[in-house]
Amino acid sequence: MEKRCKFWIHKKSRFCANARLGDSLYCGNHNQRHDGQWVPCPIDPSHVVLRENLGGHVKRCPMLKQAQILSLQPFYQKGINAGKEEEEQTPLDYVTSEMKRNAVYNMSVTEFCNLIKKIKSVHDSWCKDIRDSYKAPEACNIWIKREVDRKLPFQKKHVVQQASILGNLEEFGVLNDPVGKEQCEGKGFSGENGNSNGVPAVVEFGAGRGYLTQMLADCYEIKRVLLVERKSYKLKADRSLRQKGGLILERLRINIEDLNLSAVESLREIPYLAIGKHLCGPATDLTLRCCLGEQYSIDNTEKFSGNHYLKGIAVATCCHHLCQWKHYINKNYLSNLGFTKEEFHAITWFTSWAVDADHGSDLSEAMDCSLHLQSTDGDAISGEDIARDMIAIERAALGFMCKQIIDMGRLIWVKERGLDTQLVKYCPPSVSPENHLLIARNHIL
Repeated sequence: MEKRCKFWIHKKSRFCANARLGDSLYCGNHNQRHDGQWVPCPIDPSHVVLRENLGGHVKRCPMLKQAQILSLQPFYQKGINAGKEEEEQTPLDYVTSEMKRNAVYNMSVTEFCNLIKKIKSVHDSWCKDIRDSYKAPEACNIWIKREVDRKLPFQKKHVVQQASILGNLEEFGVLNDPVGKEQCEGKGFSGENGNSNGVPAVVEFGAGRGYLTQMLADCYEIKRVLLVERKSYKLKADRSLRQKGGLILERLRINIEDLNLSAVESLREIPYLAIGKHLCGPATDLTLRCCLGEQYSIDNTEKFSGNHYLKGIAVATCCHHLCQWKHYINKNYLSNLGFTKEEFHAITWFTSWAVDADHGSDLSEAMDCSLHLQSTDGDAISGEDIARDMIAIERAALGFMCKQIIDMGRLIWVKERGLDTQLVKYCPPSVSPENHLLIARNHIL
């Protein structure tokens, strides 16, 4: 009888059924990996291969064919939205969370305390105007009251967030009020490019299954949709969207980092709205750079290219701990505030503390972090000692401060390119602690 893998699967209350690998007690899936032998696949870094097998793997990687097809597309331009380090020599392109944590823990007490004081000072000066803006627009009642197709997945917390995003767009003047839309139709006016909602096209970045666009199409009758997502998903909204009469849907499976939006044929000379719900870490920066490229430079007064132009943006940011210096959109803002590249990495690591807290607590009553740090100076010998001594409410407060500093830099960058901008909290932290929404509107259009 063939010997079976000895890995115990708790969820199924049994051992793995696969055959063992050689003399090992485990199969190939569960055999212990030695970190030095495994490297990311250069074609698709989401999986790893043995270093000695790398040469053969790249010739037969399942993602190879897709990568070759993608490279021939006119809208594919490797790294066009990636940003740059702005340094001649950069030993590391990607700084992991573990590396960020180790750098913070290795700080001296003085360095750690000074960084916290600087964060608090910058936050007090720059981030006081971020207001709560929880919306539930009447147009979204068919989703809020569950009057949509029951075959579509429904989770109340996601519906609340999506409705608030669209409600904030409506309040900011990017989307037209559907009630006003009906009145216009009664008078024979169909609006811009035949779209009385005022938005001829929508591009959803990091679209996932596309359910933010699904709500937008159901409630505001969008007629042209472009979904941008690098991964493949089951249970997508695509089938439901295609069944809507008159809606044109296109899905691009591409990394936002490599997308040249000016070369997308279906968007030529069409104003569009860019949206994204929970664009993780640097994906927010890649999206902003994709929408507001060189044609939107500060010195350029012509605010659109010959191929496409931007009507508005609504981006819900998240996962700030994944942000990278190379990709961050507004390095000048941080540098002018006195933050170094290393301090930026520390700030991004601190943001993870915001999502660890009990979000039923009142974070506004958090203690002054600087007072706590001063009280521990005598006993602490490193940044790790201070970090571990901080109570949960202080850590959460510091995490939220860092998130707001990062997002404020993004808002300033967009504003410098001629758009009206807002940064709001679009849902309570009890619904999602990742509750920042960056909204922008091109007042020229």
